[in-house]
Amino acid sequence: MRRLLTRPLRRSSAPADAPRAAGWSSAPSSTIRARRGLRRHLPIFLLLVPLVLGLLGAPATTSVVRGDELADAKAKQTELKEQIAKQKAEVAKLDDLQDGLAAEIRDTKRQLNKINADLTAVRRKIDSMASRIAEVQAVYDDLVLQLKGMDVQLARVTAQEVVKRTQLTERRALLADRVRSAYDSERTSPLEAFLSGATFTDVLTEMSYYIDVGEQDEALAREIRDDQESLAVLHQTVADTRTRTNELRQQTAVQKRELDRQLEELKDAKRDLKKLERQTARALRQQQNTYTALARNKKAAARIIAAAAAKQKALAKKIDSMIAKQVARGNIPSRFNGTMDWPMSGTVSGEYGCSSFEWYAPGNGCEHFHNGIDIVAPYGTKVRAAAKGTVVYIGWNWADGADPAWIVVIAHSSSLKTWYAHMQPKRPVEVGEVVSKGEVIGYEGNTGNSTGAHLHWMVERNGDFVNPRAFL
Repeated sequence: MRRLLTRPLRRSSAPADAPRAAGWSSAPSSTIRARRGLRRHLPIFLLLVPLVLGLLGAPATTSVVRGDELADAKAKQTELKEQIAKQKAEVAKLDDLQDGLAAEIRDTKRQLNKINADLTAVRRKIDSMASRIAEVQAVYDDLVLQLKGMDVQLARVTAQEVVKRTQLTERRALLADRVRSAYDSERTSPLEAFLSGATFTDVLTEMSYYIDVGEQDEALAREIRDDQESLAVLHQTVADTRTRTNELRQQTAVQKRELDRQLEELKDAKRDLKKLERQTARALRQQQNTYTALARNKKAAARIIAAAAAKQKALAKKIDSMIAKQVARGNIPSRFNGTMDWPMSGTVSGEYGCSSFEWYAPGNGCEHFHNGIDIVAPYGTKVRAAAKGTVVYIGWNWADGADPAWIVVIAHSSSLKTWYAHMQPKRPVEVGEVVSKGEVIGYEGNTGNSTGAHLHWMVERNGDFVNPRAFL
């Protein structure tokens, strides 16, 4: 608060040794009048002092404006904290997506590199992987946009800090000038004017000038105080924004590298899948061409299929009878406990299930049903037992007609057996022999109604052929 400065009262100009008459004062008459006026108006002046102090302590209108600026700065700081929390949640979500995608990529690679890959399953995996990558890309793109927004926000808040710092400097200089001016002023103070015998109206006029000046100084001081607080908030917001911008830039760079790597792996997976699909398509075309050359017409094909199915059932009954005898002797368990391995590595040219080949008999609601899995590999590749069991049949499959395939049948339990067809007519094992999982039981060949060297592998459970993949 501004101090009101008064000049000292004038001393008497009479010499110190001047004679003093009884009852007279040695002071000049003007001083006497001032003293009389002071005694007369002192109560009123004392009443004005609280009024002056009250006015000087009243809040200025500009404080409201400064308060709004401070509230705005604090609101920006709160908004930044919320924004940072949201970004951290998005980065955490992106990390989770990246982890899930990495696991899916590893699984897809395993499926592609696995013996006799299921191309349909791999294709679904790759489609899912592409979808996940698209989701990761979307979250990453959003973070990149937020990073650009943070850069703009940082520039804006930094500029506000510079402006506020300039305003604070200017207001401090202004207040300093006003204080110096107040102390250096040669104007008569209100008290001097009052003591000099001025009218009460003149005193109020003089006092009102000083009251205005006091309010302006106090308002300016408040502005400086608010500016300092606003500047501190803005400075902290700038520091937080700069820190978060740098963190976000580093995080997005890491995510970009990971995303690029995953996109490259997706590209590789698609390329490998296309290669396998081309190999499979080539084998299927060879089979189709051979079947087309063999078939005279659809009626002839239907007769051949019907005859083969009947003979197949007869062979199955014969094999079941042999299994029953082995079970009775205790050579075959009643239940199968375990899993199977692929009997041969290579390219799967035909999956279990519905097929477009008209040489396959109907089944499972399909017009043409493939009851096993076809595996293509170089001629003479070793064929191994898919699981431990007892060999119950080796020889020609006369159900194929005049051009039978050489087959091996292994019983793994009283209700489960595996068939291996189109092999070379060689006997590395004998009927009744117990074989271990992975033991060589024959060699890939091209016997029977075959379009090329391959193995037709079937799994029979309770008299029905089921998908071998279910036992791997």
